[in-house]
Amino acid sequence: MMIRFLRTFGKAFSFLTDMGILRQGFALGFTLVSSVASWSATASAQSFAAASIRPSAGQVQFEHDGKTETTPGNLRMRDVTLATCIKWAYTVLDSQIAGPDWLQTEHFDIVAKADEPVDDEQMKLMMRTLLADRFKLAFHRQNKELRSYVMTVAKGGHKLHESEPDSKPSRQNSAVGTVVKGFTIRDFTDFMAGPLQKPIVDMTGLTGRYDFVLDFTSYLPPGETVMKMDFDNSTGIIIAAMHGELGLDLESKKENVEVMVIDHVEQPSVN
Repeated sequence: MMIRFLRTFGKAFSFLTDMGILRQGFALGFTLVSSVASWSATASAQSFAAASIRPSAGQVQFEHDGKTETTPGNLRMRDVTLATCIKWAYTVLDSQIAGPDWLQTEHFDIVAKADEPVDDEQMKLMMRTLLADRFKLAFHRQNKELRSYVMTVAKGGHKLHESEPDSKPSRQNSAVGTVVKGFTIRDFTDFMAGPLQKPIVDMTGLTGRYDFVLDFTSYLPPGETVMKMDFDNSTGIIIAAMHGELGLDLESKKENVEVMVIDHVEQPSVN
């Protein structure tokens, strides 16, 4: 999945269920749409059957990122900014969106329904069409130097296991980690960019699909039994666990990362 990361963590490791948001992340070279016209050919197949957009009533309820809930074919976003919608639809971070200030300040309630049950990935494509149709969103891509994480294989080699042929991507999450099957490194970097709150540039050279377990148990502070993002060194815990459990290193540095530069956007008509 875009669900506010810090809220969903709570007492459990629920950020690993949300990468709507999650998958909010980023490897260099993610694909973006350059304009409204580029979606016209597939709009009918990638559009919601019905959608309602209204300004959020009264006081802000869920802080910056609002609340996003999905069931197969149904999307409900409460008290979200347009920036939140863009992040959810395009798997980007705030730092990768350049546009007017109101993208971060105006809040909306959005309810949308597809003709038939579809998964979150298909609904994200439908959200892109909705943003183009109702918000008249158009943008172009450009590279910008941002503080990022570069992912490489550790000196001792990676600990990932090649997936079986035709393995479907999946995650099974718990309070202390996640079991991943059928992920590409791109899938994983997009996924982990959310909790790390920085783009991740893949320099591992790994091109397959992999199964692995990311377990934080051995890296938690003394007395703690669940992974929480409000730990003083939560980022350090993630980096240490990825090195120890997966044989993957993350180094913080400035890298050229693709960003979305908003060329045109409008306040939506209410209905």
